[in-house]
Amino acid sequence: MSVPTLPGITASTVTTPRLTTRVLASGPEEGIPVVFLHGNTSSATWWEETMLALPGAYRAVAPDQRGFGDADPEAMVDATRGAQDHVDDLVALVDRFGLDRFHLVGSSLGGVIAWWVLAAVPGRILSLTQVDPGSPYGFGGTKDPAGTPTYDDFAGSGPLANPEFVKRIAERDTGTESPFSPRSALRTLVWKPPFVPEREDAFLDALLQLHLGDRAYPGDLGMTPNWPFIAPGRWGVNNALSPKYVGDLVERMLAADPKPPVLWIRGADDLVVSDNAAADPGTWGPTGLVPGYPGPEVYPPQPMLGQIRTVLDRYADRGGTYEEIVVDDSGHVPFIEKPEEFNRALHAHLDNARK
Repeated sequence: MSVPTLPGITASTVTTPRLTTRVLASGPEEGIPVVFLHGNTSSATWWEETMLALPGAYRAVAPDQRGFGDADPEAMVDATRGAQDHVDDLVALVDRFGLDRFHLVGSSLGGVIAWWVLAAVPGRILSLTQVDPGSPYGFGGTKDPAGTPTYDDFAGSGPLANPEFVKRIAERDTGTESPFSPRSALRTLVWKPPFVPEREDAFLDALLQLHLGDRAYPGDLGMTPNWPFIAPGRWGVNNALSPKYVGDLVERMLAADPKPPVLWIRGADDLVVSDNAAADPGTWGPTGLVPGYPGPEVYPPQPMLGQIRTVLDRYADRGGTYEEIVVDDSGHVPFIEKPEEFNRALHAHLDNARK
């Protein structure tokens, strides 16, 4: 069942050669297109307030991506392609709408996909806004700003999801009795306590539409003798985030021609993407949650922010530009937690790209 939309947002079912999915839109049809890519365990619903706040010159488009929301549940993510399934879906969608060039905004997982879009079709991107994006080197299993693997088999990346959290999604748990319930996860990990958004129920409903299974979320599990004894499989979006499948993404990003301007905006108190991310094995390893932690010399927390900054510095050295903005007193989604500050930065970035 689709999540109801706010007034001013239109929802339609769109079919391309790649995917049938729900697409949200707002603003004048002839407006300058701004495409929004949502994060993991969410959907296009999370972007609605941001879409409605755009200046009148812009047209907002936000799809439910493969594996989420009202996207075709039979359309799986081939993780061995990294984020390429999502890139191909997006290109097919903008082609379907006749959008030759567009501004691109990605959040979290959507930011990872946006790195891949930048590498694939830079000439179509007017500007890129990255909101607490994942590292271009993937999630888990790397140990320094250059993205060096912790182990050759990328142990500790892939289907990283708490089984109780997944179980409670399947049960459509909307309560807060358990710390592993979806609502509790949102309140402790995604937005910074004590903040609770006015539309929390809608955001939670979007989370509960997550496609579950060994070929969806969290994906199939690989085994390894290396701590924490989890290795990437080949199906689902979490496995697609493994550095095992990143390939030459960073070099392709750096070779992008032209190089659209990049805004990197992030919450100062983000627990999801940081240099000590809550879900990173290197962060929780010392707690003994999984016995046998080899120590920070072998398996340190992934320096996600350091990796992003290093890549963007190299991007600037190659002729690109970027700006980093840190939103105080905000967690993983400053566009929901601090909308006025976020929108000022986004609108200025969009307008500057038109000059």
